[in-house]
Amino acid sequence: FVQSFVRNNLGPTYVEPPPFDLPGSFADSSNITPLIFVLSPGADPLAALMKFADDQGFGGAKMSSLSLGQGQGPIAMKMLESAIKQGTWVVLQNCHLSVSWMPTLEKICGDLVPDTTHSDFRLWLTSYPSPAFPIPILQNGVKMTNEPPKGLKMNLVRSYLADPICDSEFFNSCKQPQSFKKLLFGLCFFHATVQERRQFGPLGWNIPYEFNETDLRISVQQLHMFLNQYEELPIDAVSYLTGECNYGGRVTDSHDRRVIIGILENYYNHDIVKDPDYKFSESGKYYAPKDGEYDSYLEYIKSLPILAKPEVFNMHANADITKDQKETNMLFDSILQTEGTGGGGGSGDKDEMLYEVSGGIIAKLPKSFDTEAALRKYPTAYKQSMNTVLVQEMGRFNVLLDCVRASLINLQKAIKGLVVMSQELEEVSHAVIIGKIPELWMSKSYPSLKPLGSYVNDLIQRLNFLQDWYDDGVPNVFWLSGFYFTQAFITGVKQNYARKYTIPIDTLSFDYDVMSEDIDTSKPPDDGAYVNGLFVDGARWCREKNTFAESTPNVLFDTMPMIWMRPMKKLDIPDAPIYWCPVYKTSERRGVLSTTGHSTNFVIDMRLSSDKPEMHWVLRGLALLCQLDD
Repeated sequence: FVQSFVRNNLGPTYVEPPPFDLPGSFADSSNITPLIFVLSPGADPLAALMKFADDQGFGGAKMSSLSLGQGQGPIAMKMLESAIKQGTWVVLQNCHLSVSWMPTLEKICGDLVPDTTHSDFRLWLTSYPSPAFPIPILQNGVKMTNEPPKGLKMNLVRSYLADPICDSEFFNSCKQPQSFKKLLFGLCFFHATVQERRQFGPLGWNIPYEFNETDLRISVQQLHMFLNQYEELPIDAVSYLTGECNYGGRVTDSHDRRVIIGILENYYNHDIVKDPDYKFSESGKYYAPKDGEYDSYLEYIKSLPILAKPEVFNMHANADITKDQKETNMLFDSILQTEGTGGGGGSGDKDEMLYEVSGGIIAKLPKSFDTEAALRKYPTAYKQSMNTVLVQEMGRFNVLLDCVRASLINLQKAIKGLVVMSQELEEVSHAVIIGKIPELWMSKSYPSLKPLGSYVNDLIQRLNFLQDWYDDGVPNVFWLSGFYFTQAFITGVKQNYARKYTIPIDTLSFDYDVMSEDIDTSKPPDDGAYVNGLFVDGARWCREKNTFAESTPNVLFDTMPMIWMRPMKKLDIPDAPIYWCPVYKTSERRGVLSTTGHSTNFVIDMRLSSDKPEMHWVLRGLALLCQLDD
């Protein structure tokens, strides 16, 4: 909406980013004025700089480059001393990584005078925004930034204006020109797609990877080389190099790897070359243009809509709502960060509110669990692993409960002046004021993105779940979302089955039956466990067909019916159309990479029925969540 308003009132110039102008920036510089690239994720100016240096006659030995870091300061010093005398160019990359050497660089730049510095000397610096970067250099230098373009259309324009695609000799020199130009467009479309999916948050990628122009450049060169060397289309070879190595080498999450391979399959295939009606999206607006001159491709790209709809990325229209919510949350988070944590006018009212809120939370919290009594009532048993799961869960929640209670009691004492308001308590008080979970609590807590009030209610529900288990015995239906460490429960279910039938546990897996709502839960299943409490993100569960279906418009999440987790031998699991649906603890989906190769946010892959190809749901970003953010 904002882009449309600006475009209609001020013109397209203000919504379409200008091309990167190195010659213009170079013209503004001098031998004592450094040129500074302010880096941004997904942009790499070095290739453009090296091409520009060649055009200016400063390629090869006349330009020296060094990536700064530990121990590189003395080497950089020698390079600068030599270049200042001989009139060559020096490129010092990643200045933000060499904080200790920045004062030395500041002195060198400050000592540059025209009389003793060769007129051809130029100093090029690259750095991410950093408080350690010298202010005088920033003030006196020529500053440039080469942010990756926002939007699918602008991304395609940037790719076709970049080296080597913009080189007419390279563009027209392939021995298989038609195949090359079609696959080249598909590759550029793939590059734009993997970057633009980041705007959809976890629906697009679990981890927002910084794919950049270097990935595209090496893939383009490999495509050109392979088509020149082979008469047949080496699709498998270039797909492997692009999807598994050049781009896939950055991908650390196994579920994201499924996504990137699935995206590439849409644009790197035989159909794009052989089928003149092959489309990239259901609307038919996006396709690889027919064989033509370089300018014809740019003309087609410029005819595309500025704002690409989710269907281009094989996503549901609801993904736009997710994207807008993400941008709104980022805006509000930025505003909240600008709010000071110190006192000032009205601090008495703030203290009174803090005291009341913390007192209200303390009053809601139950007593800590008596783990010794729990161990006596539910002793470690060979055929009932759930006893151990219960006692361990109580121990984990006790640590969190003690942390929450102690911090709030100390905060009340600090407000009264009985103890010092430490930095830790200051952070707790600020978090309580803005309704967020304090970092102190999160260091002892299960993952959660809920606001403070919802988090406290959720915590109490989890504690009640364990208390009911203790009071009434092993539940017939387990609240899967209520566990602190869900994997312990899953292992316990497998272990019970393995010990009951004396089967090695490593030969077991799960089959998953989604139960109807009228199922009798007055007693547990003979084997395995009934679980509930999950939510569907990226689709919905169709109760009539008992399979996944497209989301209802404007409804982002759906409640998942109860699931029967049935342990069985891996070889005995029936073959059927399924989707391996990942289960995550929060909608963020991202966590720390653990020793298992999975994120700490990841729980398990569930094998659920699907009447569509698995890749359809992979590109939709379909997953199950243990909790929502509200």
